[in-house]
Amino acid sequence: MPSNNSKNARWSLYPELHADVDSILQPALSFKFNHEDTDKGVEESYRTNVVGTFTCQNPKCKGSTWTSGVIPIIIRMYSNNRYNARVYYQQCRRCRRACVPTLDQTYAERVAYRIKKWRGIFVEAKRYFTKGTPPHRDDLCYGCKAGTCLKAARFVPQLFVVSSTDPRE
Repeated sequence: MPSNNSKNARWSLYPELHADVDSILQPALSFKFNHEDTDKGVEESYRTNVVGTFTCQNPKCKGSTWTSGVIPIIIRMYSNNRYNARVYYQQCRRCRRACVPTLDQTYAERVAYRIKKWRGIFVEAKRYFTKGTPPHRDDLCYGCKAGTCLKAARFVPQLFVVSSTDPRE
């Protein structure tokens, strides 16, 4: 089960999927899962999406289930070869209750891929194909509401200021 003890949680970490990430990283890299959900001490971060299935736990929805190809995550790397990935929830379209996703293999693949890229290990980019899922609903996506979802209409990429060394400027 994902880790986030808050009653009003809108995202969580998935330490139980670390073994899957680790098996892709080995033998080239050895990373530990950082259980603390914090931006403090982050050396690198990257936004992407993964695939998974949601099931509403509200008895009135009678197990409403849907698959999403756009589950936003933020992968973060910390010092001492540690990482985690914040995974955002979606709301049930019927009752608006927050629903926790069950993730497929794209989680481990994308987290491991990004860590390898950060560590300078060549990785051939994997091609992902669009699956037949309903259109992304910004109003139901907690990643969109947080401004981190790549599909969000209001997503603003992070901009970095680069200081100029040109004395003429």
